[in-house]
Amino acid sequence: MSMATRIRLSGLALALALVAGQAVAAQAQSPATQGTPPPNPSAAAPAAGTEQGPSEVVQAAAQGMLNALDKDRAAYKRDPAKISNLVNTHLLPHWDTEYSARLVLGKYWRTATPEQRQRFIDAFYHSLLSNYGAALSAFTADRLKIYPTTPDPNKSIATVRTEVKRDNGDRVSVNYYMHKTPQGWKAWDVVIDGISYVNSYRTDFGAQIEQQGIDAVIKRLEAGEKPGAINKQTSAQS
Repeated sequence: MSMATRIRLSGLALALALVAGQAVAAQAQSPATQGTPPPNPSAAAPAAGTEQGPSEVVQAAAQGMLNALDKDRAAYKRDPAKISNLVNTHLLPHWDTEYSARLVLGKYWRTATPEQRQRFIDAFYHSLLSNYGAALSAFTADRLKIYPTTPDPNKSIATVRTEVKRDNGDRVSVNYYMHKTPQGWKAWDVVIDGISYVNSYRTDFGAQIEQQGIDAVIKRLEAGEKPGAINKQTSAQS
């Protein structure tokens, strides 16, 4: 799979779970999420019988987004910036942005100030949406297949398997890693064709933070730089 295709699919996939979307860096070599620590299993959960299961959450989020798009796709294609409102309404509530960002920053999260943490979260997801959210305007229901998931009632984590159809008809595996929170099931990582979003960005941002500090990464994201370009430019400068 080419770099451009992986970026486009990852942007679309993460957006559908939100998110957003996004983009697993094509140059990352980390396999799946085996090195990613699991979420806190002690998180409180909603009352039994009142919550949607993990696959139902992904399905409802995707369907809500698709229904909104279908009402006026031409308008969203003319002005992709409008998609941010749809993502905020239908997708973002189902993505644990803080937990995901904490894993992406890894050891640097512990040394970051509360202000730096919030700035990173805001800048990271704004950059993802700005650079990759426009792909959602062309997304249709026939391009997404969600497999049913029956979570272990004794566990607070689950994996939702999906497939996204490429333009040439091929299907790519897209798995969402989710955990139970007081607000219901939320996604915190997405693995696209064996590449983890969390692991990939942790590698990309880690090199930049090590050289120039977390503020440098935040400023580049706030300026609209594509997250997947962070490590590439850092390597070229070293």
